Amino acid sequence: MKEIKKYLQDDLNAFEINFNSAVKSKVSLLDNIMKYIVKSKGKQLRPIFVILSGKLCGTVNERTYRAASLIELLHTATLVHDDVVDDANRRRSFFSINALWKNKIAVLVGDYLLSKGLLLSLNNKDFRILEILATAVKDMSEGELLQAEKARRLDITEEIYFEIITCKTASLISSACAAGAWSTTENEEITDKLRLFGEKIGIAFQIKDDLFDYGKVDIGKPTGNDIKEKKMTLPLIYTLNHCDSKTKAKIIHIFKNPAKKKTEVNFIIDTVIAQGGINYAEEVMRKYKQEALDILDSLNKSEARDHMHKLVDYITERNY
Repeated sequence: MKEIKKYLQDDLNAFEINFNSAVKSKVSLLDNIMKYIVKSKGKQLRPIFVILSGKLCGTVNERTYRAASLIELLHTATLVHDDVVDDANRRRSFFSINALWKNKIAVLVGDYLLSKGLLLSLNNKDFRILEILATAVKDMSEGELLQAEKARRLDITEEIYFEIITCKTASLISSACAAGAWSTTENEEITDKLRLFGEKIGIAFQIKDDLFDYGKVDIGKPTGNDIKEKKMTLPLIYTLNHCDSKTKAKIIHIFKNPAKKKTEVNFIIDTVIAQGGINYAEEVMRKYKQEALDILDSLNKSEARDHMHKLVDYITERNY
């Protein structure tokens, strides 16, 4: 990741200026919260996807930086709202907005970020890019609601799982790639090719996140967290489809219990590992990674393509 950021240093600096300008407010409370958000934001994966996709297809310009800012504004807004919904007190080792300023302020901050993203695009007539990103937000909302509906009934199949993660996670990465491509080409065919690339790698990204829940490495969040929150992930779905009826019944009983003991969570983790759920999920992740690389390699060879390769490797091989 350091090598990628070094390659994009000037572009990321231009993006930072654009983003910081976009979130400024005359309301002192809001401005202080925006400064806190800027200080606590993460690896900037999605803006990097925007800029690299722009470079893959043409010459990066101010519209590319606005697209990167828009996706960061929308992504940050969804995280702020997610923390309220999940009653989460921490985000990326920092206190969440709702933990510091309470839920009402956090919801309003999320709304503010969404409105600033809309205005950034509308004021600059970036209508196609706004359409791409607005579709992603719609898909993310539908994915969250579909997951909530299925979590109650515990009837998630692999097909539904992929529908959920395509909406929840892959849609924002695919839209980042599509927006970056459009910003330098205005070519629908190339834009759709980059959108599909982003969707494939976005699915691989989510499966990698699923796998962390069954690991032993400290990644900044507790392992077994998805199990405690009743999130049906690919390793668990595979295990439920391949274990004996007695084990399946025990897992479902634990899963439905809101107050899960550590020993019960560990039983599910150990069973998933023993049944080959981890190996299966890793295999599927590698399949989506290769499909993404096949699309990427159909583009002209360039320095940007080489760095996008490195970004794909980072996403599927990261330890956190």
